[in-house]
Amino acid sequence: MIRVSERARRTLEFLVIGLVMGVTEDLLAVWLSTGEPITWSVLGIVIVVALPFAFLSEYVVDHPKFWQNAIGLRLKKPEPDNPSR
Repeated sequence: MIRVSERARRTLEFLVIGLVMGVTEDLLAVWLSTGEPITWSVLGIVIVVALPFAFLSEYVVDHPKFWQNAIGLRLKKPEPDNPSR
């Protein structure tokens, strides 16, 4: 049995969930917008399109410091002013 760290397991779990959600969303969009039947060919194209976005979402946007590095957003509450100054 292969040992996987908690972080790697969590990352893989979110990547798979993101991929499944992305594929489902894209298949629905293809079917609703074009009326095209869902075939293995369409599924393959949708997976190829969804995979980079799932990867991007997991490794870039969901990175703990993404928002801080990208736009300088601070998620911590500011410390109260020290009244003794």
